[in-house]
Amino acid sequence: MNTLGVILRKPIAEDGYLVHQLITQTPELDSNSCYCNLLQCGHFSDTSIIAEKQGAVLGFISGYLKPTQPQTLFIWQVAVSAGARGQGLGSQMLQQLIERNESASVTHIETTITENNAASWALFNRLAKHFDAPLERSVMFDRVTHFNDEHDSELLARIGPIAR
Repeated sequence: MNTLGVILRKPIAEDGYLVHQLITQTPELDSNSCYCNLLQCGHFSDTSIIAEKQGAVLGFISGYLKPTQPQTLFIWQVAVSAGARGQGLGSQMLQQLIERNESASVTHIETTITENNAASWALFNRLAKHFDAPLERSVMFDRVTHFNDEHDSELLARIGPIAR
């Protein structure tokens, strides 16, 4: 896909280092190791997407099909560079990722979001509206139980079933 010079495509392992740089430069996201981003780009390319313009990585979404629920696409992280925010790039990447042939069996989308992350809630509410699907919230990882009171609780956002 080419919108205003932005290309959306499957990532490859060689993108891992640039993805790692993007994520470490996004303060709202938890950083992973570069090795993790290399694996995401290589092993999970069918369920991940990268946005680039003239060789610069503007966005990246990592995801995977849940092993016990292969009809559920779990979105691990959504990263959009500071200069590309507010232009709908996150929505475009999510929609294209879900509309791929590899996602044909997906009926539900899940992710986790902290309560105060208004931008992510807006993004996933738009996605639910786009696919005419309800969005349910519940605690997945509790601040005290799972994070030793060192990280905000992560709420599970579950969208589905999605209409295509």
